[in-house]
Amino acid sequence: MKSETQRLDKLAECKRDMKVNGILSEQLLRDQNIVFANSAGVSAGNRSKGFVPAFQNTNSGECVVSRFADGSDAPIHVLDGLPRKWITALDEEGHVIAVDKAVIAGFLHNGRFYTREEAAEAC
Repeated sequence: MKSETQRLDKLAECKRDMKVNGILSEQLLRDQNIVFANSAGVSAGNRSKGFVPAFQNTNSGECVVSRFADGSDAPIHVLDGLPRKWITALDEEGHVIAVDKAVIAGFLHNGRFYTREEAAEAC
């Protein structure tokens, strides 16, 4: 089990990567899941409390529920269902690999957006 210091170091690394690269990616989502494992900062840790995986565009304040490419609700954070205007790069198969730097992953609960950190603290 990771110590709190290791978890905070990994969180800082994730934030640095996002700041340097300016994008939310599938790899960054995986890294965030590692950082917040066994906490309410991941879908499995807060689903029973009514939190729904979502994304927020921090420039506009717009929030969307995480969806699969076909539009159905996703139980985890999935980039393929994001609004087209938020997407900055697709792979050869048409899957989202990068989104606008203003987009962050988090959760919706009772109409409010929570960052992963806020969700972990709220539960």
